[in-house]
Amino acid sequence: MRIPIHPDGWPFIAIALVFNFVFFMLSPWAGGLFAPLTIWCIAFFRDPERTTPEGKDLVISPADGRLLPITHAVPPREVETSAEPRLRLSIFMDIFDVHVNRVPIDGRVTALSYREGRFFNASFDKASEHNERMSIRIEPEEKGDAEGLTVIQIAGLVARRIKCDLAQGQQVRRGERFGIIRFGSRLDIYLPPGATVLAGENQRVRAGETILAKLK
Repeated sequence: MRIPIHPDGWPFIAIALVFNFVFFMLSPWAGGLFAPLTIWCIAFFRDPERTTPEGKDLVISPADGRLLPITHAVPPREVETSAEPRLRLSIFMDIFDVHVNRVPIDGRVTALSYREGRFFNASFDKASEHNERMSIRIEPEEKGDAEGLTVIQIAGLVARRIKCDLAQGQQVRRGERFGIIRFGSRLDIYLPPGATVLAGENQRVRAGETILAKLK
C-alpha cells in the first residue's frame, strides 16, 4: 500500500523525528513544544491520491493553493517563441498546502528550462519575472490547430528547492505527478490563444482535480 508522503520528504521527516525524540529525552516540555513542527513537516510532504476529471481539452490545476488575479502577460522567452501576451493563471501555495505538482494536460514535453533567480514572496507579481523558476512547455496530445501551454514552477520567499522530474520529449498524462517545490511557492500557467478560463480569482484549487480552463 502506498504511503501518501512524497519521497523527497522522508529525510526531512526523519530529521524532525530524531530532534523531537532528543528533546523529549531532555525535557518532555521541550519535546511538546517541538512536536507541532514535526507534525507540520509530515503534513507538508503529504501526497494524497487525486481523481482527475475526464473530458477533452481540459486544463487541470497543477498545484494546490489560491488562484491569484488572472492577467495577461508575456510567457518566459526561454520556452516560448511568441512575444504576445497570454492569459496567465497563477496559483499561490502557502506552507500548509500540498506542494506536489501535477501535469495539467495530456501531451508531450517540448521544452524545459531552469533559471536561477531571486526569492521574492511568491504572491507578488514580480516573482513571476525575477524569482528562481523551472519552465515547462507542453504540447497537447491531439494538437490539431491548438497551441501548447507553459507551466512555470516558481520558488518563493522561503522556497529554496524546485524539483521537476520531466524530460524533454516525454509523453505525459493529465493528473500525473511531475515535481515538488519546498517550502511555499507559486505555479504560473500560460494558456494558448482561444482558451477559456473556467476558474475564478481567489478560488481554492486542488492539483489534479480542479478544472482551470478549456483549450480552444
